[in-house]
Amino acid sequence: MIPKKMKDYLNEHLPEATLRTRTKKDNGKCYLELSNHDEHLLSRLGIVSDKLGPQLVACIWDENSEFEIGGYLIVDNLSMGRPSMGGIRMLPSITPADIHNLARGMTLKNAAANLPYGGGKSGIVAERNISSEMHDEIISGFARLIRRYKDIYVPGPDVGTKDADMKLIAIENGLDSAVSKPADMGGNRIDELGAAAGGVVIALQTILKILPRMRVLPQFANLEIPENEKLTVIIQGFGAVGAHASRILYERIPDAKVIGISDLEGFLYNSEGLPIKDLFSLWEHSGLVTFNYFKEKIISEGYKHPTKFSSDANNLLLENAFCLVPAAPIFNYLGVRATDNASMLVERMGKWSVIIEGANTYSPDPNRKAARTRMEQIVYGEKGVMIANDYLVNSGGVIFAAQEHIIKTPDNIQIPENLLGDRKSVETWLREHEKDFEALSKERLAAGEDYRENVIHHNMIELVELLAANQDMMPCTAAERVSLQRLSAKEKQRTARDIMVTIPTIDIKSSIQDAAKLMIDKASGIIAVLSEGKLSGVVTDWDVTQATAEGVSNATLELVMTKDVIVVSPDYSLLDIVRELEQYQISAMPVVKDGEVLGKVSSDLIAQRYMLSLLQDHRI
Repeated sequence: MIPKKMKDYLNEHLPEATLRTRTKKDNGKCYLELSNHDEHLLSRLGIVSDKLGPQLVACIWDENSEFEIGGYLIVDNLSMGRPSMGGIRMLPSITPADIHNLARGMTLKNAAANLPYGGGKSGIVAERNISSEMHDEIISGFARLIRRYKDIYVPGPDVGTKDADMKLIAIENGLDSAVSKPADMGGNRIDELGAAAGGVVIALQTILKILPRMRVLPQFANLEIPENEKLTVIIQGFGAVGAHASRILYERIPDAKVIGISDLEGFLYNSEGLPIKDLFSLWEHSGLVTFNYFKEKIISEGYKHPTKFSSDANNLLLENAFCLVPAAPIFNYLGVRATDNASMLVERMGKWSVIIEGANTYSPDPNRKAARTRMEQIVYGEKGVMIANDYLVNSGGVIFAAQEHIIKTPDNIQIPENLLGDRKSVETWLREHEKDFEALSKERLAAGEDYRENVIHHNMIELVELLAANQDMMPCTAAERVSLQRLSAKEKQRTARDIMVTIPTIDIKSSIQDAAKLMIDKASGIIAVLSEGKLSGVVTDWDVTQATAEGVSNATLELVMTKDVIVVSPDYSLLDIVRELEQYQISAMPVVKDGEVLGKVSSDLIAQRYMLSLLQDHRI
């Protein structure tokens, strides 16, 4: 069944005719797919398309399931490579616009991390207070829905999902169909190790060393960098990122003090430092910390206890510290106007010198971007608070996860096809290969740690250099430039193999009617004609129309196809492809190697992926 909230949302925002005619069905699995060509429909969903994407917006559900299983998948951009990577968020009120914001963040995050993967994200519409059994059934059902997109999207965990859920997806779709799997599948235990949180601490350590360069700007002229024992941090959102950030900060800078934390139930503050070991242990066992700590430790001593508790979590942002780490799952932690719906207005914020963003705060929505710029103009431009933007900082999770694709799973420990979907059999098979997976997990973990350290350190240096060189540039603009420069550099290296899509093929002995039906079924204006598996020609929709007009619609394809086909090899660069299309005044070409048809490239693909304008002005 489609989740009721999802059904209501789609009925409210999309025309009934669109839902009826554009939804594809496959044994009860339903797929409503939109691209950046459907700008009007996307706008109704709150998605603004631009030069980067989105490439695919899919509303998906299973009408045959006894459970409500459904949600959204968005592939934003594949310029850095295929597939896209991004987590699955599971919330009752998630919308396509929310997922697109997160997918765009992944596009920029993966580019900033220089990973060969595009940006994507998905969301499951489901309540949070469900049984573990129902949770697992929903995850497995969603896995079967996204199997259709496994070549262009690989999920990891996000809010509402965890590493164990990625194991369920891998059981359904194969080991390479999910990342951040448990160690018994060769995964990197991203949740357990605090991969994203580690990036936050690395960013802070780097900023402490290079921040003096910012003194060339007037708002940083009087900047003071504290010694480690005077370094104070407050963390908004003591969850998977915030809790691990406090732990890793203690391990890497033992003299630093976390003096404030918040969660859904309130905040704790102690200017002399909070007992991070105790709070982290409490978080591991209870999830929510602040009120539990208040009940267990503070209430018995009353006003004598040195730690302050408040049930208003947002008021943590009134407190002073050298560094604020926003790690709560909200876009606006600071706002200029009441309509920004932020945790705190900038006029009331505490005094900080640095903000290291552990939460996903980026949004491509023009209104949200404008609100972000207004905030930075005051916080950074006037108050002199250095801001290290989210996707330059918290990419540790995707860096660790990517190692599960970069370091390939050996063929001998791929789950056999006949076991997929059978949890009990897969568990038995995994135990039989326990040592192999343990070794693979350790190898990937070591690679992830080295990669994270180098990339985030380099990102902070690039960010500070850009800001120090341009007094008028805001951190959000500089951070975008870091990512877009890498996207643009990657774009120059794209080849036909990287951007090609499937081209329908047909045997040379087939009829024109067969070709016309295939074109309609595959929504392709060109198909490749094969003879003994090799390319013999192509047939276009124009060829079919012309043959029908001339009364030869019963002829075989050999009589009407174009035999002298313009083709490209898989190694052709984008510029080579453009030249061929322009020279021969055609809109599409097969990609061929040794007579074998691998796919096709077209002017539409080039328009979607070629980012010459970004090379010129670096603006979205």
